[in-house]
This record gives sequence, structure tokens and C-alpha cells, in this order.
Amino acid sequence: MQGHFAYKTRELSCASAGQEIYGLAYLPEREGKLPLVIFSHELCSTHRSGAAYAQTLASQGIAVYTFDFRGGSRHSRSQGSTEGMSVMTEAEDLSAVLDAAKGWDFVDTGRILLMGASQGGMASAIVAARRPEEIRGLILLYPALLIRDAVRAQFGSLDQVPERFKFKGWIMVAKNYVADVWNYDVYADMPKFKNPVLLLHGSQDSLVDPAYSQRAADSYPNARLRILEGADHIFRDSYLLQAVDEILPFLRQLGFLG
Repeated sequence: MQGHFAYKTRELSCASAGQEIYGLAYLPEREGKLPLVIFSHELCSTHRSGAAYAQTLASQGIAVYTFDFRGGSRHSRSQGSTEGMSVMTEAEDLSAVLDAAKGWDFVDTGRILLMGASQGGMASAIVAARRPEEIRGLILLYPALLIRDAVRAQFGSLDQVPERFKFKGWIMVAKNYVADVWNYDVYADMPKFKNPVLLLHGSQDSLVDPAYSQRAADSYPNARLRILEGADHIFRDSYLLQAVDEILPFLRQLGFLG
């Protein structure tokens, strides 16, 4: 899957809500403005979860920016605490990254794509709907589009949500994690994004039912869903290679590759 371009990495930071976002850019060594993929990581993860995708795409001549959401995990290098984080603050962070990226001297602003995994996928879907004219395409990896359903299943009403609690036993969050999505329907916003969308989901996903991605594929005007048979929630090993096999032709179709 490796292309013929050498690449280097560069730490790049920006700001969101007065706090610093840490990120790492993968920059192919080639002339001219570069297409850019902005990778958004899963809940409880960091920018490192996008490294394999970033390395592959950079070797193909595409710049990639991976970053840590504010409060996205205990290991985040960005400012902010997990108790201030929600999918809406993550969408705010991604929007701030998009603003910053449009000012980076290596970016072809007409070729920017969002790529999000799990909760980062839902954040990417939100930003794509809010800023459709600025985003050439969207790749969603096992997107956590179930968040509203999950919190409503856990709490009967907003009044029942404690000020802080451990979500799914994974991460300490605050009431805003629930309140920010309680009345938000991500599917209702999807038709606003008319550019191409690629959805990749594992048939054996133990955290997010593939039906959520099927509904997304039906909601977007221009989407394709590929189910990876046997894959769980995060793509590893042969499933990662299968995902890349889907991603590269999609990017070629959008004019990101040679």
C-alpha cells in the first residue's frame, strides 16, 4: 500500500475555545499545494490512532493531519479535560482545525477531506453538514452515530444525568456529554452534505451496529457503504488493509491521487 513519495512529519498546533489543540502533519515531499485529509480519532484515543492511514496516504502524495481532541482521552496532548468534552466540542475542535488548515501554506484548500473514526466520525459528519462547501469528501470509519441512542438508553431524562459519570466504564465525562446530543439528530443533517461519502463498517462491530452506517448511507445524497466481513469496531491487520483498498480508489475518484 505504500506509494513512492517520501514524507516528513511536523507538529502543528491551533486553538479551539481558547485552548490549544496538538496535532501532527504528515507531509509528502513533493512540489505544489497538497490535498489534505484531516483525521479525527475515536473516543479515549489520540492522534496516534490515525498513524497507519496517515503514513499510507502521505506516501501516496496526500498530506494528512492527525490531532488530539480537547479532553478526548486521559492521554491527550491537547488542553482540556475529559469532563469538558462531548461530540459537539469535538465538532468545534474539528471546525477550528479546518479554519487553521485553510491558512497552512502547503494546503490546496479546494481539496480538503474529513476522515473520522467512531466518535471522531460523528464529529466529522457534523462538521461536514455545517460546512459542506469547504469539504471535498467524507470518509467515516465505523462512525459512532449511536451516541444519542446510547445516552438516552442509559438515562430516562436529562434530569437523571449526574454532573459527572463514567461513560461505558471508559472515560469520565460530565452532564454536557449527554445534554449536547440529547435533542440532536445527526441523520437529519446528513442531506446537507452532497459531496461523496465513503462509509466503512465491520460486520462484527461489537460497539456500533452496522445498521447505523446503513442508515447514514441511505441519508446522504452521494454515499457508498462497504461492510468488511468479520471486522470488529477498529480495523487492524488484514481489515486495515481492506479499508485502505477502499479508501485509495475513493480518493482517486475525488482527484486526491495522481
